[in-house]
Amino acid sequence: MKTPYWLLEEHLLEQNLKTLAHIKEQTGVKILLALKGYALWQSFPMVSKYLDGCCASGLHEAKLSDEKFQKELHTYSPAFKEEDIEEIAKISHHLVFNSPSQLERFSDLAKSYNPSISIGIRVNPEYSESPVELYNPCGVYSRLGTTVENFGILLKSEMLDKLDGLHFHALCEQDSTALENVLKAFEEKFGKHLNAMKWVNFGGGHHITRKGYDIEKLISIIKSFQSRYPHLQIYLEPGEAVGWETGTLVTSVLDIVHNGIDIAILDTSAEAHMPDTIIMPYRADIRNSAKAGEKKHTYRLAGNTCLAGDVMGDYSFDKPLKIGDNVIFEDQMHYTMVKATTFNGVPLPSIAIKRLDGSVEIVKEFGYEDFRDRLS
Repeated sequence: MKTPYWLLEEHLLEQNLKTLAHIKEQTGVKILLALKGYALWQSFPMVSKYLDGCCASGLHEAKLSDEKFQKELHTYSPAFKEEDIEEIAKISHHLVFNSPSQLERFSDLAKSYNPSISIGIRVNPEYSESPVELYNPCGVYSRLGTTVENFGILLKSEMLDKLDGLHFHALCEQDSTALENVLKAFEEKFGKHLNAMKWVNFGGGHHITRKGYDIEKLISIIKSFQSRYPHLQIYLEPGEAVGWETGTLVTSVLDIVHNGIDIAILDTSAEAHMPDTIIMPYRADIRNSAKAGEKKHTYRLAGNTCLAGDVMGDYSFDKPLKIGDNVIFEDQMHYTMVKATTFNGVPLPSIAIKRLDGSVEIVKEFGYEDFRDRLS
């Protein structure tokens, strides 16, 4: 297979899905796939066997869920366009607004297109333990969700009667203890309204499939909440936890140059194909490597674009790298292909799936036309 390519391994994906299914079985919660983190729709036949549906962040993700997943669909956006409401409402089961003004403008319009649609609003509990401020939805001046102060606008009007549920999202790659603490803040601010609701959505950011995550504590937290509000249907919407450690990005060394350090230029790009390594930032794991200096041969790994900072980091290997060698980046299924670009004309990696029977299928290849046609 020509590099670069993403390789999803179905047996690893199924392990994650079985973990999520266990939580569903123990608690009765519904679990949705967050398409913003993982949207490899060629794997949806497997994912849909275990999960209840998808959560979408706008019209295009909603259409993908409707076409390819075909189960429950929840759609939320920081701000909807009026011209999108009809199409979104007709295919969505839940429609979640970000603010009282959006709720006032569009809830009746959505109901006119789909009388059975369930209306919710995202609230901001103003508490988060997010490890990175860039990903903190409850940070200072956050635009995401309605604060308890602004929720007062609903209380002073008849708009509260339009709501079936509340949604919050305050986690980022975090454990069940963080959820426990967020729930306390959520209930302190909004708990008095829950008896009038039909559902509550705990959002995403739950790192459920990560090694060491306390799944039994999560189950206990959910059951405790259910004991206080037995009438509510609870939703979780992980994206990263679905795709966590389910596949790789396989690349090749194109050239090796020296400028104070050996630099291996790869046929991929951090900027274009692994943007979170720069944005978050984080250090990607590479198969059979270690930190700089820990093994005999150290290289700076760099992308094949003109951006000076298109660098994955410094890694060491037991043997010298050679032109043509594969360099395999671990855990590259989530927040990679959904964010990837053709910056600098660098081709997108192909997408391949290793099926349960061990066969490998290339499900998507990208060429010049993909670069050309998105520009004009």
